[in-house]
Amino acid sequence: MVETTRLGSGGRLVIPAAIRRAMGLNPGDEVVLVIEDGELRVFSARHAARRAQALVRRHVPEGRSLVDALIAERREEASHE
Repeated sequence: MVETTRLGSGGRLVIPAAIRRAMGLNPGDEVVLVIEDGELRVFSARHAARRAQALVRRHVPEGRSLVDALIAERREEASHE
């Protein structure tokens, strides 16, 4: 999907309704802006969180819980205090 828009006063950018619908964005939603290779990329905060989770998941062995590992680590540290 390609849409064009113009910058408004103060550098404001209006995301066209069709793009907002396609991205599942609603008024008040948080978005993440990233400049990559000279392009502005806009992600919903939900999408950015899913991308981060997928990135971490690639580096965690199957069946390992990072939450359980962190709790165990904190308990170990607390036992030495």
